[in-house]
Amino acid sequence: MDGKRFIPCIYLCQKRAVSGLKNRREVSLDPVGLAREYALHKCDAIYVHDMSEKDQEHEEALDIIRQICANVAVLVIGTGNIKRLEDVKKLLYAGCRQVMLDLTDPVQAKLLPQASQRFGKEKIVVGVETPFLLKENQEEIRSYACEAFLFNGAGVKEAAALSPVFVTPFLPEVSLEKIIELLSIPNVGGILGDLVTENVKNIQTLKKFCQENHIPIAGQQAAFSWEELKKGPDGLVTVVVQDVKTDAVLMVAYMNAEAYYSTLETGIMTYYSRSRQSLWKKGETSGHYQYVHSLTADCDLDAVLAKVTQVGPACHTGSYSCFFNEIQTRVQQEDSHNPRRVLEEVFAVIEDRKEHPKEGSYTNYLFDKGIDKILKKLGEEAAEIIIAAKNPNPNEVIYEISDFLYHMMVLMAQKGLTWEEIAAELAKR
Repeated sequence: MDGKRFIPCIYLCQKRAVSGLKNRREVSLDPVGLAREYALHKCDAIYVHDMSEKDQEHEEALDIIRQICANVAVLVIGTGNIKRLEDVKKLLYAGCRQVMLDLTDPVQAKLLPQASQRFGKEKIVVGVETPFLLKENQEEIRSYACEAFLFNGAGVKEAAALSPVFVTPFLPEVSLEKIIELLSIPNVGGILGDLVTENVKNIQTLKKFCQENHIPIAGQQAAFSWEELKKGPDGLVTVVVQDVKTDAVLMVAYMNAEAYYSTLETGIMTYYSRSRQSLWKKGETSGHYQYVHSLTADCDLDAVLAKVTQVGPACHTGSYSCFFNEIQTRVQQEDSHNPRRVLEEVFAVIEDRKEHPKEGSYTNYLFDKGIDKILKKLGEEAAEIIIAAKNPNPNEVIYEISDFLYHMMVLMAQKGLTWEEIAAELAKR
């Protein structure tokens, strides 16, 4: 076990976050913003429960969950409104790293083996109401789920004795002494629910209290202390910041000891501003936070590479990256055929045609004719690929796939989709 975890909850009801399944007191009109706040206070995961009852509400909830997953750098556990395997898939495709199946629900209990076999045991967790239910289903849980969540504070010790089942109890407000007693149980993995949700701003305090009582908490400790890093003449260390998704270099900044340890503690990139002579938490005023994925020192320990999830633009000018002033480019032939670059450039032209129509443009002809015409052409091109693939000359397949990709990008532009969304979806599969 890597350490104890603290997991707040978001209950989605009609686009709002409410306090729970039974008490639907409104907590926030902005569930995505609420998730960002939880992440800022360094929770270890976020549990999101879709309480929708109608199909339209369910789709709206999935859109919100998708936005939550895209805006926080912590693991999201999704659940709620699960009636078939397709619902598990929708939650995973929305960006949830794990889906919880409630074993008190016969339908979800029956889905457990299928979901585990199709999507992988590491993506499935289960929820149980009582230690008895945990014991009764112990073998199935071990076989098909990676963790178990006990939604009742009573009987925690009995449940935890069912090793090696991971147990995360859901508890009401309790004293710090009770928390330590609870987390001292070897097989209790952490706390989920009201205790964390209502005290989210104090997660760091709870974690420090655990450490003081020799209870391991989730999160890796730094392999190098500040003293081990080599500083420049100004006593600072250079930090190169890279987008973990795109590998683009976003910016270069500097850290002093306080910024270094603040970054390690909060999981949010914090720097030392040489011009202001003060600490600078990136995004504190703009909301464009950088969530840490990894910090790596170079061979001489005098520079740090930070891979981050960037919210919004990294540059104060509003640019995605600070590096946009081109000095010199020597384009080689193979660079011009970079697949990602070609696809992005063609798509940019298609989007420009949509925004700025050009007379005689075939792309604008498709947009003018509408979705039915675009879909008809896409279907025709798909059929052409099949026919070409039956011929011995592979060049025909290249031509037809190129035509298909072009019409697919027209459809993407028509539906307001981006390559980033497609890439993110493929990366999850």
